[in-house]
Amino acid sequence: MPAGSRVPGDTMGSAPSASPGGGTGPVKHSITIAGHETSISLEPVFWEALRRAAGEEGVAVNALVARVDEERLASLARASGEGRKVQAPANLASALRTWLWKRYCE
Repeated sequence: MPAGSRVPGDTMGSAPSASPGGGTGPVKHSITIAGHETSISLEPVFWEALRRAAGEEGVAVNALVARVDEERLASLARASGEGRKVQAPANLASALRTWLWKRYCE
């Protein structure tokens, strides 16, 4: 997906916030999941990767985030139900970073 392009259903802006040292820090966006809004803070590179993944799958960013969240919650439930130490990311931002890493880097 070309830089700056948007996925249908994507209401997130793309301007990163500068942080000390010249890098860009996390950018917070509101996402609707299961009918309620939640805020997620990710670095701009992860927002771009999330938009790219959503475009490749032909879904809105919100839908992709909801799917990753469902997978995260199911994994947490399985782990706790089996009495195992939890291996899944405990928060949604971490789950998204992990999901994107596995998709593009493994």
